[in-house]
Amino acid sequence: MSVVLITGANRGIGLALVQHYLARGDEVIAACRQSSDALEATNARIERGIDIGSDAALAALAARLDGVRVDVLVCNAGVLEREAFGDIDADAFEGMRRQFEVNALGPLRTVQALSGLLGEGSRVGIITSRMGSMSDNGSGGYYGYRASKAAVNAIGKSLAMDLKPRGIGVFLLHPGFVSTDMVGNAGEISPAESAAQLVERLDGLSLGETGTFWHANGQALPW
Repeated sequence: MSVVLITGANRGIGLALVQHYLARGDEVIAACRQSSDALEATNARIERGIDIGSDAALAALAARLDGVRVDVLVCNAGVLEREAFGDIDADAFEGMRRQFEVNALGPLRTVQALSGLLGEGSRVGIITSRMGSMSDNGSGGYYGYRASKAAVNAIGKSLAMDLKPRGIGVFLLHPGFVSTDMVGNAGEISPAESAAQLVERLDGLSLGETGTFWHANGQALPW
């Protein structure tokens, strides 16, 4: 049995990950800003009030979990906004800053704050997006989301190098086009299907592959 900590665990992919890990017998710590009825119905340990943009909230979480060994840390919390060139006003730029805070700096804050709970053999999965790939961008737009995901890919690579001497692997994972509220439920696969693939990837990747970028379906993705 592993101890798994998941951020953004109250809905969508995060909730599906909670349910998947619990179903196979793992102990799950579900961190979220606000809980949900679906999350409350699970047997997870729910840590509410966890805003990954808040150093104080993450420090408090680390203090509450003092002495817990986390085997798998999944940085899943994220936000998406839709900027279009020519219509990027002051509000849109503010939304882009928010996406950087949550999507890029949030995982860095989380891993740094909780690094004392990780040990040799622990794994960190950062839920990113192929929309952060420079090579894969063939349609433009989504300036804040694309840039924040490219940034978290760079952050994840640096975390991988810094944590490798401790035997901790860090993996950048694209979940697929998943039917969640974030995309208006317009995805191609369900959160449950995505969660199963993400868990399979995290289980199968080795320390020798730390810092690599993967589609949940097993396809290696270009930077």
